[in-house]
Parts: sequence; structure tokens; C-alpha cells
Amino acid sequence: MEILNHFYLAFSVALEPLNIFLCFLGCLIGTFVGVLPGLGPAASISMLLPITFKLPPVSAIIMLAGLYYGTMYGGSTTSILINVPGEAASVVTCLDGYQMARRGRAGPALGIAAFGSFIAGTFATLMIMIVAPSLASVALKFGPPEFVGLVFMGLTMVTYLSSGSMVKALMMAGVGLLISCIGIDIVTGRERLTLGIATIAGGFDIVPIVMGLFGISEVLLNLERSGAVREVFQTKIEHLLPNRQDWKDSSGPILRGSLLGFFLGLIPGGGGLIASFISYTVEKRVAKNPENFGKGDIRAVAGPETANNAGAQGAFIPMLTMGIPCNVVIAILLGALMIHGVSPGPRLLIDHPKIFWGVVGSMYIGNAMLLVLNLPLIGMWVKLLKVPYAYLFPLIFLFCLIGAYTVGNNIMDVYIMILFGILGYLMKKYDYEPAPLVLAFVLGPMFENAFRQSLIISGGSLVIFFTRPIAAVFVIVSFVLLASPLILRLLGRQRPGVGLKN
Repeated sequence: MEILNHFYLAFSVALEPLNIFLCFLGCLIGTFVGVLPGLGPAASISMLLPITFKLPPVSAIIMLAGLYYGTMYGGSTTSILINVPGEAASVVTCLDGYQMARRGRAGPALGIAAFGSFIAGTFATLMIMIVAPSLASVALKFGPPEFVGLVFMGLTMVTYLSSGSMVKALMMAGVGLLISCIGIDIVTGRERLTLGIATIAGGFDIVPIVMGLFGISEVLLNLERSGAVREVFQTKIEHLLPNRQDWKDSSGPILRGSLLGFFLGLIPGGGGLIASFISYTVEKRVAKNPENFGKGDIRAVAGPETANNAGAQGAFIPMLTMGIPCNVVIAILLGALMIHGVSPGPRLLIDHPKIFWGVVGSMYIGNAMLLVLNLPLIGMWVKLLKVPYAYLFPLIFLFCLIGAYTVGNNIMDVYIMILFGILGYLMKKYDYEPAPLVLAFVLGPMFENAFRQSLIISGGSLVIFFTRPIAAVFVIVSFVLLASPLILRLLGRQRPGVGLKN
């Protein structure tokens, strides 16, 4: 009976005219962003965040969430048609999707990607309704030591699963924690690390930081490679509805991808990217003819695309129920909720049930919208891919400038955004990932507050993190992950995630 009440509340909020319109707008813009190679959900959400400040919290999050999972839908289009992933989680789709297009099967590849994404998104949304309340009730039993352990493990997982050097990822997490300390000390009330600059006495705002790290840096990178030619593969797109054999081949990968993606989405540092790679590996191992993978096998499109969308929506559970973002995009959404005066965590379902269930209900509607949007608009997306970047990125730069200024009507926010844009550009040039920095910046104040409360409880002893069973498990797992690269190197192996991009 309770689940029926949840369904009623979810759809009564999601079906409000304003929320339906904003869900549609978010899905449409998300698909557009997914089609454009290089932009990504983090940059687009950062740019659109300022325009949500005047909206009700539930409407704002519905729009931004639609943009996020809409990006996952749209990313497959460029992977299949031009062999360039629209966003990172669609990298695997390039392997077989483009080969299907070259063989004249672009239509079935795009179709199965859209249907698989819809099935995965619907499954993940249903699982959120089932799992989230139970997880929130468990999270209510967490005290400050448990929360410290959970955040510590989350940051460790993000650095562990990052691409390239784990040392660089840890350095970025450290920088993020340091930036989060700038401003007023939460205990003493004194200014810290402000250098006497009044503008940053209250600390940095998340909007200029993420706009700079993801938006401005992307503009600078694309200006640098503006001479690159992007060729759209010329093929007639037809038979978008997969045939019976395609469905027979894809049903297993879609089922496995939905399960894998959802549960990997719950893990900090997981989400769509890791899920899509693992799904591809699983499908290749269970296939009777794995030699067909890489040559245009529809199973290698259905599995990863399904897993990537299930992972994207599964990542909402830890954020909404425990206040822990699993990836950088969810961290920005967490920041958006906090800007609207809503604290994600176990009390969200009690204090703001309309926000939680409204967002969940909008996911059902959004997935249906995306299925309807993607298939008919594929021809338009193909034409969009032919627009030169020289026309697109000045507009992106302009949106970033306007967005940063409107946060507080302060020109210093624009300077901060440009500063972090240059920093983000240099980080990407030298393979320093921005994701650990943003996650650490968002979680830093909460981590510091819980850490200090834990030390007050224990009289200043760190032993409390090992005498509380749940906290001890989190801390021990974190130390094992931190030590594992050295152990794996001695064994001559690589840790998961090396070579992957966020």
C-alpha cells in the first residue's frame, strides 16, 4: 500500500505542467549536448544551473536530471555515426556501433541504443523506488564517524577508478579539499586562506568553479584543435526499429546491462562509464562467437548503452538518500540542491518527500520522452554534427560568462570562472582529472564538520574510526584501495579504470 502512495505522490508532482515542460526541456537539451562531441553533461549542467535559481527546487532538479540522463541517450548518436563519443560513457559504443554504420546498419544500431536506454532507465527508476527508502532508513543510523568513513571511501573510490595516475587523482582530491577550506572556519568563525580578499570570505561558489573546469576549459581545448576535420559517415539511416533477430541477440545484453549498470551506479566513482566497459567485457565473455565483437555486433551496442543509462540513474540513490555523490555530475546536482536550501541525505524523504518522489516520477516520464525524441530527430542530429565548432563555442563561452555573473551579480565570480577555466585546461593537457577536485570540494565542508564532531565525541582520539564497526569497514576498505596500486604493480597488473576517461 505504501508503494502505491509513493507512486501517487511521484506522478502527482511530476505531472504538474511546469515540471513536465522542464523535464522535456532538460531531455531535449541533454540529447543535444550528448550529440555534440566534447561538451558533456558536467559542462552543460554547470551552464544551465544559474537559470534554475528562480525555479522551485523540485522543478530545478527535474530539469537538470533530465539533462543528465538525456546526455546519456544522445551520446550514442555520434559514437555510431562519426566514431566519436558524444560523452565519455559512449566510448565503448564506438567499437561496434560505427562498424554497424559502415555496413549499412546505422538504423538498427541507433534504434537498439534508444530502446535499450529506455528499458534500462525505466528499470533503474523502478529500483530507485524500491531501494532508496530502505537505504535512507539505514543511513539514519549513521553518526559522524560513519559519515567520515563513507566520504573517505567515496573519495578513495573516485581516485581509484580514475584514468591514468592515481597519484594525480589524489592530488586533485587534496586540492579540492583545500579549496573547500577557504572562507569562514565553521567552528572558530575566523577567516581561512582568504588572503584578505573580501569576495571569497564566504568561500567559493560551486557554479563558477564547475563552469570554468568543464565549460571554459572545453572551449580552450577545442580552440586549440579547431583545425581538426570531423566527417559524418554518409549512409542512409533506415530500419530504426530492430528486427526480430536483433531483439533476440540484444535481449540478454539489455537484461545484464540493466542489472550491472544499476548496481555499479551505486558505487562512488562508478556510474555509466565503468558500467559500459564492464558490460562490454561481460558480453564478450559470455558470447559464443566473441570474434564478432569489434566488427559490428549489435550485442556490443545494446549491452554498454543499457549499462551506461542504468548506471547514470542508479547514481541518484546515494546522492538523494545519503548525500554522497557518485560522480562529478551528481556532485553538481548535489550542489544545486544545496543552493536551493535542500540538504540531500536520509532526512530528504521525510523533510522533502515531494522533491524526492517528484524527481523519481519525472524519470519515468523523461525516459518515455527521450525514446520519442531520439528516433524521429536522428536526421536533425546528423545535420547538427556538420555545424563547425567555430560557431558553437563562442556561444558556450557567452553562456558561461552570463551564468557566472548572474550567480551573485559579482564580476569576481567571472574572474574566478576564467581562473578555473585556465586551470581546467592545463589539467586536461597534463592528464589531471577535474572529477576528484569537484567531488572533494563539494564534500569537503560536510567531511570537515563530521570529522570535528567525531573528534569531540572521542576526546580527540582517531581510534573512534576503528572502534565503530561501520566506520571501520569504510576506512579499512579505503586503505586497501589506496595500497592496491602498489600491490598490483608488484604483481605486474593494472588497476581497473586505467586508460578510461571521465
